Amino acid sequence: MKTEEFDYHLPSFLIAQKPIEKRDESRLLVMDKKTGEIEHKHFYDIVDYFKKGDVLVINDTKVIPARIIGTKEETGAIVELLMIKEKENDTWECLVKPYKRVKIGTEIKFSEKLIAKCVSKEEGGIAHFQFSYEGIFLEVLEELGSMPLPPYITEKLEDKDRYQTVYAKNPGSVAAPTAGLHFTENIFSKLKEKGVIITTITLHVGIGTFRPVTADNIDDHKMHSEFYSISDETCEILNLAKKEKRRIISVGTTSTRTLESVMMKNGKFISETGSTDIFIYPGYKFLAIDCLLTNFHLPKSTLIMLVSAFSKKEYILKAYKEAVSLEYRFFSFGDAMFIK
Repeated sequence: MKTEEFDYHLPSFLIAQKPIEKRDESRLLVMDKKTGEIEHKHFYDIVDYFKKGDVLVINDTKVIPARIIGTKEETGAIVELLMIKEKENDTWECLVKPYKRVKIGTEIKFSEKLIAKCVSKEEGGIAHFQFSYEGIFLEVLEELGSMPLPPYITEKLEDKDRYQTVYAKNPGSVAAPTAGLHFTENIFSKLKEKGVIITTITLHVGIGTFRPVTADNIDDHKMHSEFYSISDETCEILNLAKKEKRRIISVGTTSTRTLESVMMKNGKFISETGSTDIFIYPGYKFLAIDCLLTNFHLPKSTLIMLVSAFSKKEYILKAYKEAVSLEYRFFSFGDAMFIK
């Protein structure tokens, strides 16, 4: 299967540069995965598509202010790091700009409280840095760092919290699980009143979110690996839902990849932590989820391939074409799509 098959035309003015004022007032395209039939709603209408006993799975990861700018100790040259994932003992895998000017042994100073030393380098602009700091690391990052917004967002984010879900809890992501950005406490209250069970998983979103598929054939694409965790409580809820044939509704591709990884590995939901590099594209048979809430994704991305696998590529591309014609807002701060 060719990567080109997942391309579509998107005018740049439809790429949302800032979040909508009220989270749940974004638009919502609802699509039947079996027929391709489309409805146009607003996110606050999502409650109408749930019924008693449904299980809603949300990803409670929290984005860290992982973009930090400092200076090389020996020259004063400016260096930017995007912290991708923690390895061990305060060593982080980072994306470096400018990569060529940082050597092994280079020290970068971000403030009196934070210094990083390059300890190894890889291909693709990646290097590993050992951090030295005063105080609590995440608190120092909150002071110095900025949100690692995707490169297609060029406007400054005024409120850091708008790039977090209202239920963000476990720090570790370098990008938000954006399907969850639409939820409000009011929406959750209405879902609970209806008898919907809400449960959490954690998947820390990694650098692959920013990277397009460059291989001509999708089979040649190397999927990035991301940390996940699923609890005993969540597994009990999900296994019982499966047994009783109640729907499992996943919020976002991150929750989906976690649930499908666990189910593929074990044949049922088992509490565990681990890493997943599962790559879901047409031909994949879903084991875990029944419905998917997601945003609109980049052309030729692994994410549009995943949603195409959940329905049909033809239905997804038709829905995207209709969303473009009706000027939906696209990508991280954009509108939502519910595939039922």
